[in-house]
Order: sequence, then C-alpha cells, then structure tokens
Amino acid sequence: MTFFNRLKTAATAEWQAYTNHPFTNGLADGSLPEAAFRHYLVQDYLFLIEFARAYALAVYKSPKLADMREAASGLSAILDVEMNLHVKLCGEWGLSPADLEQAAPAAEMLAYTRYVLDAGMRGDLLALKVALAPCVIGYAEIATRLAALPGADAATNAYRVWIAEYAGAPYQEVAARALAQLEDLAGRYATPTREAELVAIFREATRLEADFWEMAWRAGRPSQ
Repeated sequence: MTFFNRLKTAATAEWQAYTNHPFTNGLADGSLPEAAFRHYLVQDYLFLIEFARAYALAVYKSPKLADMREAASGLSAILDVEMNLHVKLCGEWGLSPADLEQAAPAAEMLAYTRYVLDAGMRGDLLALKVALAPCVIGYAEIATRLAALPGADAATNAYRVWIAEYAGAPYQEVAARALAQLEDLAGRYATPTREAELVAIFREATRLEADFWEMAWRAGRPSQ
C-alpha cells in the first residue's frame, strides 16, 4: 500500500466526509444553491492567497534543490495561472476583483490555511505536503468522481466548468505530480514511528477541508 493510501485508510471517515460532501454532490447534479457557490468562490480566492504562502514556505523547507524547484513551480502556478483563472470564473458569476479583494475571510478558511502553515512551520517539508495533500490531491479525486456522474457535463449544469477544470488533464497532472512528490518525500523521511504523527496531520487537514465545504454549503441555506 502506498503512503498516501495508508493516510486515506487511517482517515477513512474524514476522507469520506470531505470527498462526498453534499456540496460536491450538488456540483454534479446542478442542485447546489448559487449563493453557496458564490460564497465558495470568494473564500477560495482568499484560500489561494494563503496557499501561495504555503508553497513559499515549501521552498524554504526544501532540503534539496529539486524540491525547491518543485515548490517554486507550484507557487508560480498559483500566482500566475490559477488565480487568474479563478478571477475569470468569479467574473462569470458576477463577482468583481474588488468583491474578492474586499471580502472578509471566513473562520473555516482561516482555520484550514493556518493549520497548514503551522504544520509546515513546526515540521519538515513532508509534514507540510501531508497537510496540503487533501486539497491538491483530493480535488482531483473529487472532480474525477463528479465528472463520471450522469448530467455532470450537461449544458444545463452551471457547475460543469468547475468540474471540467479539476477533472481535466492539466489539473490531474498537477495532482499526480503532487502525489509523486509526496511518495518520494515519504520514502526519504517517513519512518514507522513517525507515521502516527503524519496521519494525525492528514486527518485534521481533511476534516478542515470538509469544514470548508460545509461553510459554503451553509451559505446556500440562510434560513437554517
């Protein structure tokens, strides 16, 4: 069993709650309230800014030049590509750059990003990558599952663009690279005595990712 599969197995309940959250299922069948998706888009923009900080930290934490280059490449992809794509998507949903920049960060967004940064500050590059894995690798798994569901790519599904972006080859390759690096780092630095610590990081990061979905999901149900 691979290192990542051992992490997922040890955090089965948290992983299921995250990857099968009602928010994600609402993306596939188009039933997600638009207010929930808009709230998600705004918070995900703020999330990307903090994610960039995590990749900058990964450069500092990298023990080898190759690791530094990998982290720098990820940082550039977030700042120079993904954020621009995200702003474009937000514009299609009536959200201007000013709306994004002036938005207040949600507690759930701060909780997850602060946890990732803290895990990286306290630990090594492997600990940081374990904390990042639920997002980077999890999104690829979620989108692949959603894309296979009936109606996910229907013209009437307003969320088909989001699904296609993360299920498409470019992002799947990003996730595959992240997974390969995680396995490489685990081969170098994970020991049997340390695995419980890494599982705890992965479990908490996954739980916080599910909380991020829940935050957006609640935004679509203001009366509850």
